[in-house]
Amino acid sequence: MAGVSFLSTLTSLRLRPHSPRPSLAFAAPEISSGVVCCYRRAEDAGEADERCVYHRRDVLRCVGAVVGMELISSSGSLTGVSNAADLIQRRQRSEFQSSIKGTLSTMIKGQPDLVPSILTLALNDAMTYDKATKSGGPNGSIRLSAELGRPENSGLSGALDLIMEAKKGIDTYSKGGPISFADLIQYAAQASIKKTFLDSAIQKCGGKEDKGKLLYTAYGSNGQWGLFDKQFGRKDAEAPDPEGRIPQWNKASVQEMKAKFTAIGLGPRQLAVMSAFLGPDQLATENLLSSDPEVRPWVEKYQRSRETISQTDYEVDLITTLTKLSSLGQKIDYEAYTYPVKKIELSKLKL
Repeated sequence: MAGVSFLSTLTSLRLRPHSPRPSLAFAAPEISSGVVCCYRRAEDAGEADERCVYHRRDVLRCVGAVVGMELISSSGSLTGVSNAADLIQRRQRSEFQSSIKGTLSTMIKGQPDLVPSILTLALNDAMTYDKATKSGGPNGSIRLSAELGRPENSGLSGALDLIMEAKKGIDTYSKGGPISFADLIQYAAQASIKKTFLDSAIQKCGGKEDKGKLLYTAYGSNGQWGLFDKQFGRKDAEAPDPEGRIPQWNKASVQEMKAKFTAIGLGPRQLAVMSAFLGPDQLATENLLSSDPEVRPWVEKYQRSRETISQTDYEVDLITTLTKLSSLGQKIDYEAYTYPVKKIELSKLKL
């Protein structure tokens, strides 16, 4: 069966003139253009609100009341403080992710021939997951020689070497501790997928890189990675996962592949979309998968999708499936890679 392969494309206070103080009702200060203003309400005269000035104690009373209200609203659970901490942590994680993606992208661009192996490395690390015992999964155990040396992982040492080299560089600039192999392996797969789709777009633009990048940005499904990026904080296993959980993809029958995908809660659709992860020759794998009536329609669907400009159906399903695989059985630490920020000493602030 002919088809297009996924892998074939490699502030200040301003005082106003004094006026007699009217009967006052509390109003929160307004901050505009760096100026703090308060309002009076001339209720006795029936006037509209107008700007006036207060003595120093009035300003302090107004500001103090607002601060007091803020403290009351945040007391108990300290929600405001908690939300601020969450925002800081999310920003730290996001910035760190951007950095590691840049490192991985550069390294993979320099060794494009390793893309198939990187994809299989990520898949095999994830598919050791056992639904019954909730053990295994994408925990980085494939880095251990006892697991990497198994027949199903033959030929993946080069991909792991790239991961280890990337880790050395990433750990030098990480402010929140070393990155786990469990995270890095899955993010390397993401970087490989992005590179392949970008290469495809460039190829469709006659090899013009700028136009290819514009095409991928305009038509690609990059926004679909949101959930994948949130699953950031896997912990490394310290022992290899049990043997016999991964078939040798290049020797397995379609039934064996289907059985493995079914065992982790996936089906023919996901098997077809992950064909690029099942060995170095994607088209050969798809020819084999097409011999099964349940898998064939999905193989044909994705081959047609890869021939389009956007490849939307294929790309979205691939991202969705990898996202699910990359968190099987893992307890994500959503504070991983965060770090304390320097505290502001209020006593040194000039008011």
